[in-house]
Amino acid sequence: MSKFVMECPNCGKYVEASSGFFARKKIDCSCGYTINVRMDKLISRKCPHCSNDVVFDQSKGAKAKCPVCGEPINTMEGQDKMAEFSCAQCGVKLITSKAASSYTCPVCDFVNNVPERLMAEKMRKDGLASIIKYEGDNNTFIWKHPIEDFNMGSQLIVHESQEAVFFRDGQALDLFGPGRYTLETQKLPILDSIYQLPTDTDRTFHSEVYFINKTVQMAIKWGTPEKVRFIDPLTGTPLEIGASGEMNLQVSNARKLLVKLVGTTKGVSWDGGEGMTKSLQASFRPLIANAVKTNLSSVIKNENIDLLEIDEKLDLISENLRQKILPGFEEYGLTIPQLYVTSVVLPENDPNFKRIRELHTITLQARVVQADATIKTVQAQAETQYRTAQEQSRATIEAARREAELQRQTTETEIARREAERRVIAAQAEAQAQRMAGLTEAEVMAAKGYSQRDVLQAEVQKAYAEGIGNMGPAISAGGGSNVMGDMLGLGVGLAAMNAVAPQIGGMFQNMNMTQTGAVPNPATSTQPVADTWDCTCGNKNIVGNFCNMCGTRRPQPVKPDTWDCACGNKNIIGNFCNMCGARRPEPSVPATWDCSCGNKNIIGNFCNICGKRRGE
Repeated sequence: MSKFVMECPNCGKYVEASSGFFARKKIDCSCGYTINVRMDKLISRKCPHCSNDVVFDQSKGAKAKCPVCGEPINTMEGQDKMAEFSCAQCGVKLITSKAASSYTCPVCDFVNNVPERLMAEKMRKDGLASIIKYEGDNNTFIWKHPIEDFNMGSQLIVHESQEAVFFRDGQALDLFGPGRYTLETQKLPILDSIYQLPTDTDRTFHSEVYFINKTVQMAIKWGTPEKVRFIDPLTGTPLEIGASGEMNLQVSNARKLLVKLVGTTKGVSWDGGEGMTKSLQASFRPLIANAVKTNLSSVIKNENIDLLEIDEKLDLISENLRQKILPGFEEYGLTIPQLYVTSVVLPENDPNFKRIRELHTITLQARVVQADATIKTVQAQAETQYRTAQEQSRATIEAARREAELQRQTTETEIARREAERRVIAAQAEAQAQRMAGLTEAEVMAAKGYSQRDVLQAEVQKAYAEGIGNMGPAISAGGGSNVMGDMLGLGVGLAAMNAVAPQIGGMFQNMNMTQTGAVPNPATSTQPVADTWDCTCGNKNIVGNFCNMCGTRRPQPVKPDTWDCACGNKNIIGNFCNMCGARRPEPSVPATWDCSCGNKNIIGNFCNICGKRRGE
């Protein structure tokens, strides 16, 4: 019987065992594990020479060799190439070759990164401060720093768009924003109040740091795993449609996301990349699919969206689905700034959908025909309105022309009337002046005691005396009567008589007119006055009805504006009666009327604008 040293398969410690028929078959290790010597003496170990995992019999002692490279595998020199570290998950002490890249913990089955764990153990034993930071890719939402149990004085560096959550003994102590922090109780009072440092020389404590990426993760794809049943609201036809798109995702509450979703894993990303223990895509796929299935059909129905025109409403559908999906993400500390429905899969090969497309085509054609009819109707109405407006414009222009013509005629009539009034007034003034002169002369003669008849008789007698006187000298000169002389004297007397005859006749006529109040008429006077007129071209004293210079017709004489007095005096010119002095009565306002075309105060029986008869 020979003794040998074997490794406990549970804790890795070495115990003494014996070989032989009477040797103990079972040995109790200090860790509590019962070693079956016959079975557990075969151990798997990484060869320190070729790094291959080999199985050898520990009872052979130093003579055990690697079957790959043939080198001794169980010597003390080989044991020096072994390393001891604690499991990153359960904390149990593990021993493996320093050349190993990973080692699976036999207690919790956690795969430890051997170089990483050895580095952490070395830093802990050396008392070196650690630099804690994350500079990985941007697709990771939460990343756990692989090194734990930091020393006091370690530096925590948090970049922009990052947050860091510091854990001690499984409890989240604080949330750090961008900056550089030193893990010391003087600078982190929360550590001093929660964790009292022991008196050991390592000055370490169990700690973990999680980095949270706060940037917006863009263009994250999503989609429904199968088609969604849908009833077309217009035709009631059952269809199956699908939807897919992209969304932007961002961490809104880091602590909530860590507690509810991450737990103690290494980290999470959307698609669960290398080194990540969770995928958000796999975690939230049921939530997205359920929300899309539940709300896609209702959104299309509530918004009255035509399937054949659904591309025009994708923004409306996207916003509605985002509002439905958002609460499920917010429950885990995530938010969705934007969600886009980029594609809605339609059942192109479904006969029901083909029928809906045909109905849509017919409806579209009917709309086109209706639109053409509407356009033609509008064009006809526009043309009718244009013609009506044109006729109204012509009527307005004609009415304006007639109004202008009427105003012109009225103006000419008024000018002629005023000219006639001026002439009448001038004639009345001249007649009145002559009358007043005659009356004045008659009053002077009456004051002196004689009349016009006496003057006339005196003139006749004077002329007669002169004629006789002329006859006397002839007789005295000749000594007798001379017939020629008498005839000459008689002629002289007649000539004198003819000279005063008009004056006598005019005097008697004026006297008669003065007594009767009548105005002398030039047409009945002994000396007729020529009827002449003046033309507008400058020719004056024209005799006849046409101008002998320009051929203009003689204007019609304007009848003087006369009136009859209540005393019996008629054809009075002026504003007062020359017999009784009564004032001329005010002219009566002619009866006027208003036409339906808008013309007002019309004189006559026809409208001068539209030509309608009075009373129509």
